[in-house]
Amino acid sequence: MPVRTSTHKFKLGQSVQLLANEARLKPLGTFEVIRILPTEHGHRQYRIRSLLDRHERVVMEVELA
Repeated sequence: MPVRTSTHKFKLGQSVQLLANEARLKPLGTFEVIRILPTEHGHRQYRIRSLLDRHERVVMEVELA
């Protein structure tokens, strides 16, 4: 089933910043959106990759700018 991207704020290939939160006291740098994931429990999600060390992670849209 294809993921609907019209409700997601960020697009595939877009550069984003991973914001600081309670667990991360400072932003972790610039990441690239490599996959738009389905919304789960009302939260839009993305798979992102660090432009610095190529580390990948899954994050919620509210964690990105």
